[in-house]
Amino acid sequence: MDQFDLLVVGSGPAGRRGAIQAAKLGKKVLVVEQGKRVGGVSVHTGTIPSKTLRETALNLSGWRERGFYGRAYRVKQEISAEDLRRRLLITLDHEVEVLEHQFARNRVQHIRGKASFVDSRTMQIVKDDGEVVTVSAASILLAVGTKPFRPDYIPFDSKTVLDSDELLEIAELPRSMVVIGAGVIGIEYATIFSALDTQVTLIDPKSTMLDFIDKEIVEDFIYQLRDRNMKLLLGQKADKVERLPNGKVELTLDNGRRIVTDMVLFAAGRMGATDTLNLAAAGLEADARGRLSVNPETFATAVPHIFAAGDVVGFPSLASTSMEQGRIAARVAVGAIAKEPPKYFPYGIYAVPEISTCGLTEEEVKERHIPYECGIARFRETSRGHIMGLDTGLLKMIFSLKTRRLLGVHIVGEGATELVHIGQAVLNLKGTVEYFVENTFNYPTLAEAYKIAGLDAWNRMGDIKSEL
Repeated sequence: MDQFDLLVVGSGPAGRRGAIQAAKLGKKVLVVEQGKRVGGVSVHTGTIPSKTLRETALNLSGWRERGFYGRAYRVKQEISAEDLRRRLLITLDHEVEVLEHQFARNRVQHIRGKASFVDSRTMQIVKDDGEVVTVSAASILLAVGTKPFRPDYIPFDSKTVLDSDELLEIAELPRSMVVIGAGVIGIEYATIFSALDTQVTLIDPKSTMLDFIDKEIVEDFIYQLRDRNMKLLLGQKADKVERLPNGKVELTLDNGRRIVTDMVLFAAGRMGATDTLNLAAAGLEADARGRLSVNPETFATAVPHIFAAGDVVGFPSLASTSMEQGRIAARVAVGAIAKEPPKYFPYGIYAVPEISTCGLTEEEVKERHIPYECGIARFRETSRGHIMGLDTGLLKMIFSLKTRRLLGVHIVGEGATELVHIGQAVLNLKGTVEYFVENTFNYPTLAEAYKIAGLDAWNRMGDIKSEL
């Protein structure tokens, strides 16, 4: 039986970062990946594919230039599913090549196969060719990620009724689409296909969406979606989904409304991919959604030498935070010191338009009874925004009236996921409104919106003295 210092199950963001971190500390590491290639959900069906699809759709559709040339403008008149897939395959090949090189450079061993517990320190791996390998490790990191939730009442067929993993393999772009689920994944794909001029209807039983995002940002986002004729049926549930003889799909909602569409994307949640791990043999138990509970500081499970990181532990389920979770878990697992990460991290939603946020929302500030003021800048107020033809986009900052410190930054619009890092740095370094007022920003840039929003807040705050 092979012995390892750390056995990592899954090679997504958490798994690969954890494995490489342990290897850099001189430990013997094995990564087990059940997919055809390393990279996990993030590389093959999640983060990288959806963002590549988004970028390809925006480029080929001419979306970014429509502010100048009108809504009918297109770079490529007839866009096919193959056009989208061609760029995706190139991107995925590059990601896998980089990851395999990282493993080789850091002497991380990896094999393909399905792993399951024999006991809390031993796992059995069934390789693709049927060979069974048994390995043991001082510590184990579970970074198995998630898979789409597929309820029995949805007639999935991989062609007209699909989950988010299957969407990447469609043969042709639909003229109309219904997306069930107004979570991050559903919203991202709904807006991407809307940018390709597919008529999109978004359905969710909740009457609100993205409740963890600042309400003013969500309101602006919803306005932009409705302005381009996306239908948002919030507070309504799809009771029945039925494939029709003519190849279309009919949905019946709980209020009796019926919708006929070319394609249905079911994106109402994901499940932790833990069902094949035989968790009971290790003394572990997952929740109803297949997720594992961990110590939020060390990512240790109920069994001290077994750790879990990434989407399998739940919110925030971001590739960026998963990487940090994997790194911290690996350091703790091999006995190294692990510093707690900064309090605030950026959350990015790669919809069209993008949303990104860091820190407290206005609703959270109110709940904490913190005296505050907001500063707002609209991208159309910046010269760069005008040059780019932007008539939408909003940057909002929230400041404490007592300390004048930045409490939160929230952005909706072009480049939001890039711009947010300026606010993130100031937030974690406990900067104040004066930073934005007194510093120079490149001109013309969208980042100049920070200056505009800072001045807006500063003017409203008046001569209120800081208690720093």
